[in-house]
Amino acid sequence: MSSPSFDSGRELDAQEIVTLTDATGRSLDCYVENEITSENIDYFLLQPVDLPIVILAWDDDAEDEDIPETEMVEDPEELQEIFLDAKAVLSELELTLKDTAYVMTISGEIPPLKEEDILSLEIEDDEASRLEPEELQLLTDFYHLEQHYSIYTPIDPYLFFARATGDDELEMLDLSDPKVKDLVDLLIIQDDE
Repeated sequence: MSSPSFDSGRELDAQEIVTLTDATGRSLDCYVENEITSENIDYFLLQPVDLPIVILAWDDDAEDEDIPETEMVEDPEELQEIFLDAKAVLSELELTLKDTAYVMTISGEIPPLKEEDILSLEIEDDEASRLEPEELQLLTDFYHLEQHYSIYTPIDPYLFFARATGDDELEMLDLSDPKVKDLVDLLIIQDDE
């Protein structure tokens, strides 16, 4: 196994943009934040050009009113069902919702961050161990068929990791693969320097 090499011979253009495409043909434009070559394969750390959003569904009937239960909406059918309502409420903020590959995104200028609009979301992985809480900024709320939804954008950058294929396309990689995780760690460390 050859050791990873960084392409230090050239500076990455801050505006270098690549496009990820999912299995359904949707695309997501991303800035190339960093890249690394390992075993003659180019790997890329990518950040979406537009701001990613997540939609949470609230259980307003929860018994404990102090800590309402919430669930991230990930089901593609439910996302399609609420898409037009979400798009309408975001347009009131002069934000445009886009049904992009891998994550929904918005374009436009988001409201200034206020402390009361921050939600710390604790996500559990498949092994039932706690991960670092993710901080999200509330953009807006809406209802669809009496279900309460909230739209948030992550406060920290939302990053993807992909590799170049022989077809000059990019393939998303699974971060649970230890080799992939090691390469991501190298890219992030080099990007911080």
